[in-house]
Amino acid sequence: MTHAMAVKAIGNRLYLAPLEKDKVQRLLDIGTGIGIWAIEMADVFPNAEIIGNDLSAIQPGWVPPNVKFEIDDVESSWAGVKKYDYIFVRHMLVAIADWPKLVRNVFKYLNPGGWAEFQDLNSEYYSDDGTYAEEHATRKWNKQFVDACESMGRTGRPGLKLEEWDKGAGFQNVKHSKFNCPVGPWAKDPHHREVGMLNLIRTLDGLEAFSLKLFCDVLGQTKDEVIVMLAKVRQEIKSNALHAMFDHHVVYGQKPEDQSEESDEKLQIKPETTRDDG
Repeated sequence: MTHAMAVKAIGNRLYLAPLEKDKVQRLLDIGTGIGIWAIEMADVFPNAEIIGNDLSAIQPGWVPPNVKFEIDDVESSWAGVKKYDYIFVRHMLVAIADWPKLVRNVFKYLNPGGWAEFQDLNSEYYSDDGTYAEEHATRKWNKQFVDACESMGRTGRPGLKLEEWDKGAGFQNVKHSKFNCPVGPWAKDPHHREVGMLNLIRTLDGLEAFSLKLFCDVLGQTKDEVIVMLAKVRQEIKSNALHAMFDHHVVYGQKPEDQSEESDEKLQIKPETTRDDG
């Protein structure tokens, strides 16, 4: 459902980077999950080799002949990795401990002239009509979620920093787009109403699993406390009276055509703190 929501949010598109199909011979999907994006891209780029990378082996057994999946940790060494023409990273959020390092690795392992695209969230909810107030359980839950991520040294708001990280890594022709994602089908226009319904289903499906881990393990709350709060959150976001939304950020950039192999080897991929105090 996350895939469907993200595709719908950006205009029923799998990607936004200005790719030339005849120049994309090798493509990497970081954090591929069940592999649906990689599989759908196989139809768009039938002559390209498409690799999906993930920590978990949850991909289907049957896939198009130009798709393969690798189980690996993208935050470990990329030594020996062949270069790509396009690298796609979507909704990694708190899964990444060092975002600037990841972006620099992506830059390093692109071919000159290749493109990288990052799609991620600012998971802070907001509204523009006053229906999302301090007293709402959803607002309290969302704030605690973001705070818990920060206390772990992770960020629930990578979307805000993607453009900065891209430019810092050396990307050129960087473009940053932002898309509103309602939580629930409360929007008046059909597009945002459909995005909101997909987002609501996605949120309800994963709400308890990721909240319990963060709120109990990181914030020290009891399971009963969290369950009671989540019941209120479900009630609020299903009511259509609370007009909450968050922003889905898409940032893509190009590796310079004249970037040499020697320059890549000089890139220093050092750990860096990604805590966002903004």
